[in-house]
Amino acid sequence: MFNFNQLSTMEKSITLLFALVVAVVSVAQQLASVEAAGSSKHGSVFSWTETTHDFGKIKAGVEVSYNFTFSNTGDDVLLITSVVPSCGCTITDYSKDPIPSGGKGYVKATYRAAKPGVFSKTVTVHANTAEGKVILTVKGEVTE
Repeated sequence: MFNFNQLSTMEKSITLLFALVVAVVSVAQQLASVEAAGSSKHGSVFSWTETTHDFGKIKAGVEVSYNFTFSNTGDDVLLITSVVPSCGCTITDYSKDPIPSGGKGYVKATYRAAKPGVFSKTVTVHANTAEGKVILTVKGEVTE
């Protein structure tokens, strides 16, 4: 059995110094692995070509659509869990299959231009990303 009290002061100092070096190296390795994990793109990540689309001037009674496209630049599969338009005048469609890392997908927003005036409508996309959701916007002006 090792008895620390039987060592000389010099031996105790060397033993404590060795234990301190081992502890510091261990902590440094753990910090390095945490930093490396934080710098990578863990999880699924939306990379949108754009999040706002302006239809410009459109005639009343016309439906206009736009496909918002994205890539999954993360290292996990991206899954859209829901797409919620801000009103009944906007209908949506979207990629329902899981999007692998490096894959592409879309969210389609169709606006039913009923009455004249300026409009701005949103579509909230919920997914398994760190942010949890992204808001897409379609806007324009309905003319008679």
